[in-house]
Amino acid sequence: MRIPAHSVCTAIRDDIVAGVYERGSRLTEELLARRYGVSRVPVREALRTLEAEGFVVTRRHAGACVAEPTEQEAADLLEMRMLLEPLGASRAAQRRTEAHLKVLRGLVRLGQERARRGNSEDLRSLGSWFHETLAQASGSPALTSMLTQLRHKIAWMYAVDAPANPVESWAEHGAIVDAVARGDSERARAITALHTERAGTAHRLRFPGGANGANGTDRVRTSQPPVNMSGLRH
Repeated sequence: MRIPAHSVCTAIRDDIVAGVYERGSRLTEELLARRYGVSRVPVREALRTLEAEGFVVTRRHAGACVAEPTEQEAADLLEMRMLLEPLGASRAAQRRTEAHLKVLRGLVRLGQERARRGNSEDLRSLGSWFHETLAQASGSPALTSMLTQLRHKIAWMYAVDAPANPVESWAEHGAIVDAVARGDSERARAITALHTERAGTAHRLRFPGGANGANGTDRVRTSQPPVNMSGLRH
């Protein structure tokens, strides 16, 4: 396939996340250039970017290879997201535009409708779109970039179960938007923190050999007790 040179990094990253390139496998410039229909120059630049992001490592005598993150590194990503997602929501309450609110409210309406119908595939993409828009509403390009990178890496390392109660999950999305719309940064932060913590329990490691079991797909355990949303709904 032929893609624009500036999109090579995105294409390789997407293929790594999708499992096209296995963990530890070599990434040769020649083969990548042939696959994406570009010269080796943008491939070389893309590999440098992906190494900085943690998707690629350079090994002596082997060159560029897909990284093999440890279980601890994977767990750290979820912890980082639990810190940064609430920060983003808090900033969004202070800096969001009417355009951001319009998109967020539209996504919540669609999400709640799909949740009532039980359409889990639509809910996954809508949830990703919601959190991307919320990050953009923070008005911080650096924070938005970090959260986007975290989402890519978490999608690579984890399989995610559908929420046990999607209707309740999308009610939480709605509560976040309500707080952001009112400019209530503390409430936006608190609800997002609880929502992100709950979502973390649905993640299962994709790669084998983890300490949680032979197949490496045990549900991620957190040290936090179950949370009670009842005090945050009004």
